[in-house]
Amino acid sequence: MPVFLQERAAFSLLGQCVLYGRGNGKMSRDGMEDGDWRNSFTEGLDPVMNSRDLSDGNDGGTSCGCNELDGSHGQCRKEFVENGFWIRLVYDSCEGYGKDVHRVPKLHHLHWNGQIVSHCNVHVVVYEIPVYGVHHFSLNLWKSYKPVKDPVMKPKWVNELEKNQPLLDLDTVILAINSAAAARLALETRVGFKRSISVFFNISSRSIAFMWQVLAIFVPTISTLFYIALQLFHNVSSFGSKTWIYTTSARVFCTTWTQIQIRCCQILYWPIILQDNGLRSHSCVEYMENTALHRHSMWSSLAVDLLLGNLMGLALLVHAESVCQWILTFASVITNELLRSGSVWLMGVPAGFKLNTELAGVLGVISLNAIQIWSTLWILFSFLFIYFIKGLALLGILFGATIPAALIIDMVSIATLHVSTLHWFISLLYSWQIQALAALWRLFRGRKWNPLRQRLDSYDYTVKQHIVGSLLFTPLLLLLPTTSVFYMFFTILSTAIAFTCILIEITISMIHSTPYIKIFLWLMRRRRFPSGIWFEIASCQNDSLEFACHDKVCSSSEKSYRNNNRGRNRPTIMVSVLRSNFLSIGQVVLPHYRKVFSGVSDFAITSAHGALTGKRTVSTLGICLPSSTMPWLSIPAREYWRLCHNSVLACMEERDCNECH
Repeated sequence: MPVFLQERAAFSLLGQCVLYGRGNGKMSRDGMEDGDWRNSFTEGLDPVMNSRDLSDGNDGGTSCGCNELDGSHGQCRKEFVENGFWIRLVYDSCEGYGKDVHRVPKLHHLHWNGQIVSHCNVHVVVYEIPVYGVHHFSLNLWKSYKPVKDPVMKPKWVNELEKNQPLLDLDTVILAINSAAAARLALETRVGFKRSISVFFNISSRSIAFMWQVLAIFVPTISTLFYIALQLFHNVSSFGSKTWIYTTSARVFCTTWTQIQIRCCQILYWPIILQDNGLRSHSCVEYMENTALHRHSMWSSLAVDLLLGNLMGLALLVHAESVCQWILTFASVITNELLRSGSVWLMGVPAGFKLNTELAGVLGVISLNAIQIWSTLWILFSFLFIYFIKGLALLGILFGATIPAALIIDMVSIATLHVSTLHWFISLLYSWQIQALAALWRLFRGRKWNPLRQRLDSYDYTVKQHIVGSLLFTPLLLLLPTTSVFYMFFTILSTAIAFTCILIEITISMIHSTPYIKIFLWLMRRRRFPSGIWFEIASCQNDSLEFACHDKVCSSSEKSYRNNNRGRNRPTIMVSVLRSNFLSIGQVVLPHYRKVFSGVSDFAITSAHGALTGKRTVSTLGICLPSSTMPWLSIPAREYWRLCHNSVLACMEERDCNECH
């Protein structure tokens, strides 16, 4: 039992509901076979007509037969009837109130501290028993509103309301409803509950069990081979981690290395995540659902990643030459039509702006030389590009789509290194010029920046300092438009490249963060994602026996029966059905994307501030990816095989539990 429920719940036996046959006046126990029905009352006793007679008795329930011993709970029932609280409900076999409520219980009488009470209002709540894999109830709403801050002085009536205890603790009630069916399932599983099954079902179950046993041997063997290969790779990388080549490659291909670590952790940790978490997770249907979703989220993400990788890899293998030719043509057009033409255009009169010819020429020549050097290197190594495309395809087929996508990010950064270098050089010159102009402007105002207190203080400058400042301020201000034009050009190019890499990074993060198992289960059975509860009134009987039936037209026999008893004063009986609201597909998926897009606003603000001040901005969002913080798993291969075997068997036991429902 959950700890929260242990502190608030206690065993309680409320009573029983019996079937009343109007034709022969017999009461029978409901929920059993026809041959096992037992009479709970004497022959011919009409519970509705004799309710007033029972209310006048003070014999402790001896005349109604509630304290009779029958079955395993007879003694416990007798103690509740004599000393505690016991309810007896009846319902007609011929009554029906809608498609969900076929029989409406009515209060016959109740025992309250040894006294019989038959005239009181009754509210019956009908609900479907929560079952794992089918549905459960939850009070958690999708939108979580932030708590409002309390004012300094609260009104007196607010303090009085806070002192009052709530009438009903719905959290405890819903948790008890979700835990009852889970406890029964756990008990039936451990005591060896058996049911009558057909021969065909028995044969199919044995066949499926045999297939699971074969799978429990095949999958651990393949996983152990991968485990040995990964351990060898980890040992080799650890041996060369102190070398210069390893350090440089880890910095250059940092995105790819991160994705490789995530994939290795997913392969290593899947048997641990699929392990059975014990009886605690099976104590509540809601806990079982959350545990199952957590257990199956990783392998579903891995499966979808491999599927996308195979689709992308096969497409690249088929069209490798055309893709290679298109990328080379695109790179040539970008280099000639954009970079070279743009640098030459900036050396003249761009958009009618009169720039400093000497400074524009120096900056333009430096840019053209860097572009020419990089273009020459690109032409020399272009024949290797076809092999790079095929390598991407093989990586996608073997390891999924995220690793080739991460490698594309790193290769784009390498291929545009000349643009990044030029942008860094121009931004450095631009930022120095802006800082110098700001310092000289403070000199003219008689102000000085105090770095210790982070503020502007007054300062008396000398005449020589003012003269030198005036001589430096004028040329720096006149050269600022030329530097700004080159800085804007290369900033736009660098931002476009960074935006492309960020789009690929967001795509990788969305592949990792998308809850594929939740989407599949939502499409198959939406009731597994409840969000809040509400009550639907199925019927309500007032004192004059007027009913409000839900989705039902009352028959003539029922109307005549009610008209004959219209003069009697009876208590109000209301029957409501406990319903659940369900999450939409957006409400299921969007919470998983909050981490992906949480850093977009901060990144936009930082990039805008860096572009205005000339500071270099980061080219990645820095999203926290799953499995990136897991430590490396290192256990003997025999123990790992046994761990994988137990995980597959745990999945088989979960399947058997689903069949029991």
